[in-house]
Amino acid sequence: KCRTGPLDIVFVIDSSRSVRPFEFEIMRRFMMDIIGNLDVGPNATRVGVIQYSSQVQNIFSLKTFFTRADMEKAINSIVPLAQGTMTGLAIQYAMNVAFTTQEGARPPHKKIPRIAIVVTDGRPQDRVTEVATQARSAGIEIYAVGIQRADMNSLRAMASPPLEEHVFLVESFELIQQFGKQFQSKLCGVNMCLEQEHGCQQSCVSTPGSFYCECNPGYRLNADGKTCSPVDACADGRHGCQHHCVSARGSYSCRCRAGYQLNHDKRSCSMIDYCSFGNHSCQHECVSIPNGHYCRCHRGFTLQPDARSCWATDLCNGVDHGCEFKCVSMEGSYRCVCPEGQQLQADGKACSKCGAGHVDLVMVIDGSKSVRPQNFELVKQFVNRIVDLLEVSPQGTRVGLVQYSSRVRTEFPLNKYHSADEIKKAVMEVEYMEKGTMTGLALKHMVEHSFSELEGARPLSHNVPRIGLVFTDGRSQDDISEWARRAKESGIVMFAVGVGKAVEEELRAIASEPVEQHFSYSADFTTMTHLVENFKLNICPEEGKGVMETRSPCECEVLVEFQTNTVAILQSLTEKNILWARSLAQMTARLEDLEKQLANKK
Repeated sequence: KCRTGPLDIVFVIDSSRSVRPFEFEIMRRFMMDIIGNLDVGPNATRVGVIQYSSQVQNIFSLKTFFTRADMEKAINSIVPLAQGTMTGLAIQYAMNVAFTTQEGARPPHKKIPRIAIVVTDGRPQDRVTEVATQARSAGIEIYAVGIQRADMNSLRAMASPPLEEHVFLVESFELIQQFGKQFQSKLCGVNMCLEQEHGCQQSCVSTPGSFYCECNPGYRLNADGKTCSPVDACADGRHGCQHHCVSARGSYSCRCRAGYQLNHDKRSCSMIDYCSFGNHSCQHECVSIPNGHYCRCHRGFTLQPDARSCWATDLCNGVDHGCEFKCVSMEGSYRCVCPEGQQLQADGKACSKCGAGHVDLVMVIDGSKSVRPQNFELVKQFVNRIVDLLEVSPQGTRVGLVQYSSRVRTEFPLNKYHSADEIKKAVMEVEYMEKGTMTGLALKHMVEHSFSELEGARPLSHNVPRIGLVFTDGRSQDDISEWARRAKESGIVMFAVGVGKAVEEELRAIASEPVEQHFSYSADFTTMTHLVENFKLNICPEEGKGVMETRSPCECEVLVEFQTNTVAILQSLTEKNILWARSLAQMTARLEDLEKQLANKK
């Protein structure tokens, strides 16, 4: 067998009408005899077969079969075309299609010889000289085998030089098998790897008249064509390792970051559950993290300095309890309570509303740059919790919203929405303005526009209370005194809520009399959220059922009742501060006791 190196061989077989059936059978045996003496395989010699007459037909390509049995079966199944003799067309197909890498030919840099064996019995009906020259220039070595009536000049025009080694003329089809043996000896030459010093670092592969170097699996051939370097199997990014890929001589392994362990798939990683070791000593909960763990307390408890034990805390100050009016802390829990005259609803949080009363409420919120986006979201939550308390309807309470910064924008007027759900949805869609703090300009806009009948305020003759609630977190960049005065003179009851750097003097100037009952302040937005939940507007007048009912503003009990409720809320806040101070004193005493115990141990 020919074992001097791999080849890419394509048989180009003439199946024109001049080739009689028994002669075509001899050509089949010729091909099978040649293949039978070759070392075929994906890494050895590859074989393809095409037949031609007036057209070209691919029987099988270089990538189709890698065993002799499969090739012989395909050759025995060939049905001759029995038409003209377009030899030039067949050579062009071999060059443009059969010897491409897509059809199974090895890349040129592999230096594997590409050999076309053209077998014909007549004169070509097309031009072969030009296309054969192109094929040879493309690196295809052409053997021209003519039988009986074949034209010698055409054979010489097709074949590669030297012609005496590449042109064969057989007198009859019966002699073609004998020619096959002669052809075999020319095709298979000597082992060039043994004839000279090849210099290959790992493997030498012999080809007819030459050789090339190959590397072992896990290595690649360097630019010098002789030496080999290890392949970095991680470099192509297809390793699938979740954390780290470690290359090792053409292969790789996956490793995990510290604190993680490799899963059974040898690629993904899972965090080590340090809590499962059972030695964490956490009083309540153990939470695993990379490289360790930490202790966490149940809701309503605070982690102590030892980072393991837990102490009960005031849940009302520590969680989003959702109580509509007031939250009362208990050990490890809390409960919600309602103002006098209202009952706690089935959800344990909401209080009953008074549907008989109605007011026009405009909230003016600070959207300046100092508020910041995350705190602005808390402001919107504050607005919606106030809305939750109100019985919103065209005949009941109407709500409007104004935002201001360096300019003023009506987010929605009093007559825009007719239900609490509509208002709450609109509030959450309000976009943060940023820029300056023109509180005076906002008050002017509220007086001149927000409480106008055009924007939905009921006429003064209807005796519907008008309430303005102003929220700000800093000093105004314009004068507020004039429009704060005008607002109150026009009959608007003003409430002021300040947070952070809000100026108390300005808050007092905005608030209606008595001032102490109409303004509040919180050091930060988190506390503000909790404070405002307890400071929600509770407007529930006994009268005011008829829209056209006339009453003296001086006799209206709405504002009196509202003021009474806010005083009660402020008192509850004072009680909460006293409880917090007591808790702080208890914690301080406990810490001092722990310090004394540590000192005694030393």
